[in-house]
Amino acid sequence: MVRRDVRLRLAARVRQGWTRVQAAWFPILQASVAGALSFAIGFYVLGHAYPFFAPVSAWIALGFTADRSVRRVAELAVGVAIGVALGDLVVHVIGTGVWQVAVVLFAAAIIARFIDRGAMLTTQAGVQALVIVGLPAMTATGGPVGRWTDAVVGGVVALAITLLTPSDPRRHPRTLARTAVEDLAGVLRILGRGLAEGSTADVEDALVRGRASQPAIDDWSETAKNAGDLARVSPTNRRYREELAALAGNAVLADRAMRNARVLARRCRSVVAAQSHDLTPIAEQVEATAEATDDLAAALGVGRDPERARAQLLAIAAALDPFRLAAQDWQVQSLVLLARSLVVDLLEASGVAPQEAREALPEI
Repeated sequence: MVRRDVRLRLAARVRQGWTRVQAAWFPILQASVAGALSFAIGFYVLGHAYPFFAPVSAWIALGFTADRSVRRVAELAVGVAIGVALGDLVVHVIGTGVWQVAVVLFAAAIIARFIDRGAMLTTQAGVQALVIVGLPAMTATGGPVGRWTDAVVGGVVALAITLLTPSDPRRHPRTLARTAVEDLAGVLRILGRGLAEGSTADVEDALVRGRASQPAIDDWSETAKNAGDLARVSPTNRRYREELAALAGNAVLADRAMRNARVLARRCRSVVAAQSHDLTPIAEQVEATAEATDDLAAALGVGRDPERARAQLLAIAAALDPFRLAAQDWQVQSLVLLARSLVVDLLEASGVAPQEAREALPEI
């Protein structure tokens, strides 16, 4: 069982890792080009022999993912510039040494916290100030503010790329949405098979996969939020604000649905282990829900209306009557009740209003 769990978790990590690579190669290329461009400006335009902090600032500010909120990029760029400026000041006034390291770290953090509440700004200010104090003086070119101007150049290049690069901010959230919802469909498919065949191993596998899939939903939620922040201020991306807001809301609903699926799987373990219940009706509904969830994932992945998934989920919701599916078995009825919450979350993710989604269920 331990080896099977490890295999399932490894498969989930590989699937999520490949999704990250597919989404990150272009942002990495952008950050690499920004680093080279910043170095070129420092070297050819400013005339600095060693414009080290220009590409450093650009790379740190842009990062290597598409999750580039303007606030995050600005925090990092300003943090690097503050740290470099303060480090240069300390080196020129009081030199380098053990106590100077403590002074520059303390001062950089205090100044950064005064300017803004962002933790990344404070962290980068301290790190870059520490680097300056620790680097040999020969690396400083362009006068007493040369390294600071290099850092500013890198930050400006990073901000310009963030705001002006013609890219579709919906692509990465859509990709992550499809992956996360497909993971949910996979959990439900394994769970449905376990219920149909009375297999506790399949039910346990569904629970393990559900737990391993949580990072995919977390990535989706964070990415959609950051993309929405960028769309609010980027002139080329403002038209995508509505869909990005919907994707962020769907991430919350998918998170609820995954949690409900895990709760359902945990409850199914004991019911399946008893081997004394007719689980065919609930198994059919769980399998149908898995199919509808797959259709929902496909729709979210390309940004189209999940009309087919919505129709399927409405039909499933109408059938989730615990007294019809398990008239004399309160334990199976409890599974139906848990499935109802899951289907309501999926209905809302498919575009059904919350009140309408609840009304689609049979009264009990």
